[in-house]
Amino acid sequence: MALANEQTFLFLVVFSFMFVLSVANFNYGWAPGNLNKTNCPYGNNHPNATQTSNKFNVGGSENWHYGFDYMDWARKNGPFFVNDTLVFKYDPPNPNGGFPHSVYLLPNYWSFIKCDFRRAKRIASPTQGAGEGFEFVLKKKQPYFFACGEHGGIHCNNGTMKFVVMPLKRWPF
Repeated sequence: MALANEQTFLFLVVFSFMFVLSVANFNYGWAPGNLNKTNCPYGNNHPNATQTSNKFNVGGSENWHYGFDYMDWARKNGPFFVNDTLVFKYDPPNPNGGFPHSVYLLPNYWSFIKCDFRRAKRIASPTQGAGEGFEFVLKKKQPYFFACGEHGGIHCNNGTMKFVVMPLKRWPF
């Protein structure tokens, strides 16, 4: 008997949760004829759907430099969406010393973990981060693995000058 009561209670909780989620879109009207592609939660194909994008300065006011935890920054500033732009700002090489930086796109998770730059693509050289910085648009719904590849990858290997983002598809509602 107790098992049947627990199952009934669990069913009611799950049903209630699903019901609340199904009516969470307040733009949806229950009257006949109110369902159109503007407020339909199952499609992103309305001709007037506006896609907005955001621009993120990687590292915020800290910019792209050695010793900053970019995985933490990405976690706190996400989610990221397709067509968002990441801006990498960093100081150009300095003849008086300092450490130059670059931005590499690593091909997969294993390369990211191991900081293996053999098949990585350099998307920004040490001079491209000056001024307004280098902009990278997240064009696809796929993981992007970023890292600094200077000094033999040591900035990546210490675990701070690397991060991953997985942009989501932005819905029009």
